[in-house]
Amino acid sequence: MAFKHTSVLLYETVDGLNVRPDGIYVDATLGGGGHAFEVCSRLGGKGRFIGIDQDADAIEAAKKRLEGFGEKVTIIRSNYRDMKPQLQKRGIDSVDGIVVDLGVSSYQLDTADRGFSYRVDAPLDMRMDQRQEMTARDIVNDYSEADLYRVIRDYGEERFAKNIAKHIVEARQKAPVETTGQLNEIIRRSIPMKIQKTSGHPSKRTFQAIRIELNSELEVLKCSLDDMIDMLRPGGRICIITFHSLEDRIVKSTFRKNEDPCICPANFPVCVCGRTSKGKVITRKPILPSEEEMESNSRSKSAKLRIFERI
Repeated sequence: MAFKHTSVLLYETVDGLNVRPDGIYVDATLGGGGHAFEVCSRLGGKGRFIGIDQDADAIEAAKKRLEGFGEKVTIIRSNYRDMKPQLQKRGIDSVDGIVVDLGVSSYQLDTADRGFSYRVDAPLDMRMDQRQEMTARDIVNDYSEADLYRVIRDYGEERFAKNIAKHIVEARQKAPVETTGQLNEIIRRSIPMKIQKTSGHPSKRTFQAIRIELNSELEVLKCSLDDMIDMLRPGGRICIITFHSLEDRIVKSTFRKNEDPCICPANFPVCVCGRTSKGKVITRKPILPSEEEMESNSRSKSAKLRIFERI
């Protein structure tokens, strides 16, 4: 299957970078190279682009898509949490812009044997990086009922998390839960039918929660944002596209903290903590997809773009 992915908020994101023709730009979640292609198209002869992704299929697709840009492009198979050492290894200490698209690619969702989708029956996998040993199957079969409840509640924001966790444990006592179809059936039995009729697919939140837990998505985001902001040159920008409230909350609060890091009590007349601003939030409210984009690409509906500029 060809790697297919429609880049969400493409022009809003790349316009938000304010690309300098001779600058250095990083796409931390390269995917099929949609945002990357647009960035590279705006670079001059001295410009440089680095794409990072942990998915081997994405790397191959992006290499083909970007081959026309020659030596200005460097592609690295890695998780973006290792961006700083990966760039330093290549003699880069600072950059002019960073793109982070936190969505799961259409290719990953639509390729059955990757096990991301609740719409097709497949082995429970969900690994972003297939070099990783642990899979979604391990979480579903090995986590305690309390841990399953915590994951589904916290990362899926699922109101029936307790019931779903209980039914998973009951089912696996008879036989291991091996496939997305089996997990789907367990979830369906755990949610009242009247709720299912009005709330979209019953498995959406639980599958999201397991995927986030397996790939440490929120932890990686939390641990990486400050480093990425620190790597920006003055005037450099970071553009981040989120797809659910948990990610957006982390990005919003981190951007605000870097804009106004002062921890002095509100009644102090002047700042004495010595913490100074690293930049400014460009997007007071997130940029959302247009009506046309949401109509043509339903997966863009929950996307939000936030931008921060270094000073």
